[in-house]
Amino acid sequence: MDKMSTLEYINQMFPTEASLSGVEPLMQKIQSEIRRVDAGILAAVRQQSNSGTKAKEDLAAATHAVEELTYKIREIKTKAEQSEMMVQEICRDIKKLDFAKKHITTTITALHRLTMLVSAVEQLQIMASKRQYKEAAAQLEAVNQLCSHFEAYRDIPKITELREKFKSIKQILKSHVFSDFSSLGTGKESEETNLLQHLSDACLVVDALEPSVREELVNNFCSRELTSYEQIFEGAELAKLDKTERRYAWIKRRMRTNEEIWKIFPTSWLVPYRLCIQFCKKTRKQLEGILDNMKEKPDVATLLMALQRTLEFEDELAEKFGGGTQSREIGNEIEEIGRQNNSQSASDIRKKYEKKLAAHQGSENEEKDGNKDLSAPGAGFNFHGIISSCFEPHLIVYIELEEKTLMENLEKLVQEETWDVEEGSQNNVLSSSMQLFLIIKRSLKRCSALTKSQTLYNLFKVFQRVLKAYATKLFGRLPKGGTGIVAAATGMDGQIKTSDRDERVICYIVNSAEYCHKTSGELAESVSKIIHSQFADRVDMSEVQDEFSAVITKSLVTLVHGLETKFDAEMAAMTRVPWGTLESVGDQSGYVNGINMILSSSIPVLGSLLSPIYFQFFLDKLASSVGPRFYMNIFKCKQISETGAQQMLLDTQAVKTILLEIPSLGRQTSGAAGYSKFVSREMSKAEALLKVCDKKSGQLLFYQVMAIYHNTPLLLIISQVILSPVDSVADTYRALLPEGTPMEFQRILELKGLKKSDQQSILDDFNKGSPAISQPSSAAPVGQSMAPAPPASTVPAISNPASAGFIASREDVLTRAAALGRGAATTGFKRFLALTEAAKDRKDGPFRKLFNA
Repeated sequence: MDKMSTLEYINQMFPTEASLSGVEPLMQKIQSEIRRVDAGILAAVRQQSNSGTKAKEDLAAATHAVEELTYKIREIKTKAEQSEMMVQEICRDIKKLDFAKKHITTTITALHRLTMLVSAVEQLQIMASKRQYKEAAAQLEAVNQLCSHFEAYRDIPKITELREKFKSIKQILKSHVFSDFSSLGTGKESEETNLLQHLSDACLVVDALEPSVREELVNNFCSRELTSYEQIFEGAELAKLDKTERRYAWIKRRMRTNEEIWKIFPTSWLVPYRLCIQFCKKTRKQLEGILDNMKEKPDVATLLMALQRTLEFEDELAEKFGGGTQSREIGNEIEEIGRQNNSQSASDIRKKYEKKLAAHQGSENEEKDGNKDLSAPGAGFNFHGIISSCFEPHLIVYIELEEKTLMENLEKLVQEETWDVEEGSQNNVLSSSMQLFLIIKRSLKRCSALTKSQTLYNLFKVFQRVLKAYATKLFGRLPKGGTGIVAAATGMDGQIKTSDRDERVICYIVNSAEYCHKTSGELAESVSKIIHSQFADRVDMSEVQDEFSAVITKSLVTLVHGLETKFDAEMAAMTRVPWGTLESVGDQSGYVNGINMILSSSIPVLGSLLSPIYFQFFLDKLASSVGPRFYMNIFKCKQISETGAQQMLLDTQAVKTILLEIPSLGRQTSGAAGYSKFVSREMSKAEALLKVCDKKSGQLLFYQVMAIYHNTPLLLIISQVILSPVDSVADTYRALLPEGTPMEFQRILELKGLKKSDQQSILDDFNKGSPAISQPSSAAPVGQSMAPAPPASTVPAISNPASAGFIASREDVLTRAAALGRGAATTGFKRFLALTEAAKDRKDGPFRKLFNA
């Protein structure tokens, strides 16, 4: 064992004292084992010694065998060389004979082919002279094959002579074939019955000749066929735009009449295809000349008729000859414009963009096809645009007519618009907006059927102008504020008066502008799919959509302003209430009922007509307007007594409740949480302002507690200023509000109920700015200040981070409020507590418990 311990082994063998009796037998056994191992080692050493001697003998024997093998190989190689020399000597004469036989065979074959070539050339010459085209075509093939065998013998005079003779024969055949084809189309084919068959055989000869001969023959034939066309339509009578249709009738009639005759040409020559290409080239050139030489603008109807007939002819050619046919899915793309599709699945979106990508790739392929050689057989040339593209620079008159028509239709639609929607309508959209897009779709269909290039892009720009004009029409239909001297004199300048019908119309305008915003985007997407790729990136409706977005925003703001104008009478009624002489607190005031009636009559209609997102926008605007306006209206009220403040606070709670119920009233509560929070924040300012109008210190402590709870520290400062004595109010205001303005100070004096004469003296003192008044030190202890302070019993110290030393901490306020307890309740303050929202909403709250009797 690797890690065997001798001591452990002995302890294991003799664990006890009694086991020591076996030591002697174990020693004998170990000695016997040692002797046996020694004997084995000795035998192994002897055996190894014998093996080393034998290995040396084997190595010596192997070395000797290798030497013998090397000698034998050398001897065999020498004998092989001798044998090779012997075989070469024997076969020397046989090799000479083999070469001679090969040369003789090659010579005989060449002479035989030469004989055949001479004979074939002579026969071809005879056939050419006799115009035996069918036989000559076969003979030409044979001569061409024979000549290929003599390419290596070009320098031999006889071969050169035969090649020149063959070349001259081919030239003779070419001249004969061209001469015979010149009679085609002259009427001789009806007189000579065998002429067509003769010319058909001549086509075989042309195929056997060089490819250039075939190209030349086809071009000559097409030019000869179109010579009469040029003569006819270059004349003064037919060289007019309104005669364009007769051009296409001529070529179709020509192809139909000569269809049987032209069957003599092999189909691989594509003679009708080449003829049509040359016809299109010549027609385009002539039409360009007619359009450029016009002294006046062309008649739109004539121009469009000529273009329409040209497009139809190009479609017929594309269908007849294949290759480059257009996929006309334009109608489906246009029909998708304006459809009500509010939700799209992911698969629909994926299919739409896959379709768009395929269309883009297809347009790239069309461009590549257009760059192919027009005369190449089977090039798959795209006939679309080969003639019609010459009309493109002259279609500006068509665009002008379309724009004029669209603008006239727009004016007519706006004039005939009832500004109302039939009952049961799902989208509450004005009929003029839907009709306008129907007219635009028809215009797009007409133009896309004619062209998809610059003209279509120009028409798209027209669509932009028309839609912007419609947005202007919608904008102009919105109610306007009062203007002029009378409106300014009556205080109505800028105010917007809206009736119930006006509110419905504004909602219809919002929905129509939203519909136009969405549909104009769909229109741009459809045009980008239809138009050529070089214009697709320039198709954009963002400016138009911005116009309609502005209409939506202005419409909703107008709704808010209209409601604000309706509130004017109620706000004026609020200021006419004698707040300073009220003797008791009753039910909510009449102006609150008026506000409730206004909102109850308008909001349900607006909620049913506006979409949730725009109704929420309207609510936010309304809350941001009504809350601050109500707050500012409190300052317009003159002297407010304690009872008046309690009544106004009750009215404020009622107005707040009415505003919070607007989402439910409009049956749209999706975004009510944020709206409610906003209303509560705005109306809490008015509530807090009213709570500082009491003149008792105990009551003030409660208002301060409420103000801390509502996180409005500024109102605490205002409350101290209001409750400070008249002789020190200016100093208190300057110390607590160092950045305050004289106007704000005057408002506080009005809330204190001071007369104008008393206010003037205090304002003069405030404006002088006594030097004895200074800002309190930040290190001043709580309850002390560097400025003269009113008595503590009248103006309790309240802490605020903005003015340390004047305002006590939150804990101090709560402690003092609890200490006042019953004393505050004896002034009728407990009854006022019952009217506040804090007591109503927090029946078991800490502030209610502070003032329980």
